[in-house]
Amino acid sequence: MTLLPNDNKVTPAEQSKGTGNELFPVFIKLHQLHTVVIGAGKVGLEKLTAVLTNSPQARVTVIAREILPEIHALAANNKNVTVINKAFAEYDLDKADLVIAGTNDNNLNEYIVQAAHDRKLLVNIADKPELCDFYLSSIVHKGNLKIAISTNGKSPTIAKRIKEFLNREIPDEIDDTLEHMSALRDNLKGDFAYKVKKLNEATAILSAAPRKAAPNHKMLLRWGIWLTSIACIVISLVSLWYKEPDFQAYVRDIDPMFYYFLGAGFVFAMIDGAIGMSYGVTSTTFSLSMGVPPASASMAVHLSEVLSNGIAGWMHYRMGNVNWKLFKLLLIPGIIGAVTGAYLLSSLEHYSQYTRPFVSAYTLILGIVILSKAFNRKPKKSADKIKKISLLGLGGGFIDAVGGGGWGSIVLSTLIAGGRHARFSLGTVKLSRFFIALMSSLTFVTMLKSAHWDAVAGLIIGSALASPIAAKISNRISSKVIMVAVGIIVVLISIRSIANFVIKVL
Repeated sequence: MTLLPNDNKVTPAEQSKGTGNELFPVFIKLHQLHTVVIGAGKVGLEKLTAVLTNSPQARVTVIAREILPEIHALAANNKNVTVINKAFAEYDLDKADLVIAGTNDNNLNEYIVQAAHDRKLLVNIADKPELCDFYLSSIVHKGNLKIAISTNGKSPTIAKRIKEFLNREIPDEIDDTLEHMSALRDNLKGDFAYKVKKLNEATAILSAAPRKAAPNHKMLLRWGIWLTSIACIVISLVSLWYKEPDFQAYVRDIDPMFYYFLGAGFVFAMIDGAIGMSYGVTSTTFSLSMGVPPASASMAVHLSEVLSNGIAGWMHYRMGNVNWKLFKLLLIPGIIGAVTGAYLLSSLEHYSQYTRPFVSAYTLILGIVILSKAFNRKPKKSADKIKKISLLGLGGGFIDAVGGGGWGSIVLSTLIAGGRHARFSLGTVKLSRFFIALMSSLTFVTMLKSAHWDAVAGLIIGSALASPIAAKISNRISSKVIMVAVGIIVVLISIRSIANFVIKVL
């Protein structure tokens, strides 16, 4: 709510000649005041709803000759709302603290304003800025955070659009941050200056200015170290090749599968960096097509993801993008599901020729999901958040271990579709993914006797080499094109694997 002082009133025309919006925003404790609403039609209902939405305990009296049934319903559910069916009289404001009118009678509106001003009361007249002492703002409400938006009466539509934008961009979890800051402030010791300094440090990330396009010396240093390291490795390998005959023999003895998976791991990590998904499904699909059993394929994927997800999870933690309540709900069930899935798949390694088509069917479904996301990038709106988080984590972890991937595709997409904030969901899923991949990998390593280590090593090294440049490539390639290509390839290879199994059976 935005108030304009009763004395020395300034008209909107006069305000526009000044420095812009000169209204003074305040927040009023309506539960300690008596608000009188005059008019009980559609406008009166809108005003009453706005008051009760922002202050459910507000004491309100509604006065009108014609009253909508919805207003009677609100009064029936709120003991602090009184409805009086009668024409407005000046004495109705004798015990009022604030006046809001929603009538279409200009003469009545002017009479209400005069009666309010005689009693030194502030009044709001719907759709009549020149008669208003204060305006009802568009409100963004996130727990203890409340933001009022005013366009100085110029455009309620613009205020509505800004409200929609802020509601979308400010996460619901901001209320958790406010609670943490309140606890921190209460527990801080020292003088006022020290407390201000510590609170500023804790909230610095919220006001961080966007970086300028100036050269980033730290980034240049990292790239210099990375390229120098690669150059040293290449020079060392070339030197060994020409100076050590034993090294040449060792290289020649390496299984060609290592090189295939080295290149594949590099490409799949680049794709994942470009579109933020599909590393697990592409790696698993490729592994199955190369004859690697499902358990070994899943182990290779999870081992190669431990480091990358650990780094990503740590960065999201540093940026404050982790919802710890959600993290706790996902972690334990996710680990249980992942370990169970890895154990069962490893136990069935001797029957890989039978389990492979089921995993191929799973990758076929994920390939179709990737294609659907490529052509429908608009997020679905959902009013209700998903409630069974632990069950989602259990199922996501199990399917991820059995199918070689899917934690992100299943858990992240479900959380976002269920109304969770995308940034907090991504950070939480990435951090929990580190533990899921770690526990799955340990189970596979413990259970498997023959794990196709050439393929595993190639996939790990290839994805590690791609990780520093994947993010750069993502800004230069159309994600839709990549998603379509990946989806088609995954679907075709999965269908081929299933068809080959059917042919063998028949």
